[in-house]
Amino acid sequence: MQNSSHSTLKPEDIPHKMLSQDAFSTWLGVEIIEVKLGYCKLGLRIRKDLLNSMQKAHGAITYALADTAFGFAANTYGKFAVSIETSINHIEALEEGDYITAETSVEITKNKLGFQTVHIKKEQELVALFKGVVYRTSKNWV
Repeated sequence: MQNSSHSTLKPEDIPHKMLSQDAFSTWLGVEIIEVKLGYCKLGLRIRKDLLNSMQKAHGAITYALADTAFGFAANTYGKFAVSIETSINHIEALEEGDYITAETSVEITKNKLGFQTVHIKKEQELVALFKGVVYRTSKNWV
């Protein structure tokens, strides 16, 4: 823990801080598997209360996990980064008990914009593909 309010956090500490302040992702059961500068891998177990009327994982669950990984990776650069456009392709339905991961690396950065793709997998099978754009503000993570 750093004492100065002007110090910035190390890249790998920022997603842990973000998750500790994110009631929704905590409720979902999001787990940080790996994080480093520009990279994040998260995991999540599909619970009964995350299913839709067809007894499949609600599409918002996959979206939320991908969006969280996307945001965590983008913020590792030390500046508050906020999404300005995102989309998802759902490829396979998920069942209660499935464990999914969302993995992303920041692919392109242009001025204050960052572009990423998030791969959501069940084991090695791609189940969804998420794309997003972030805007990096001038505010530092401390």
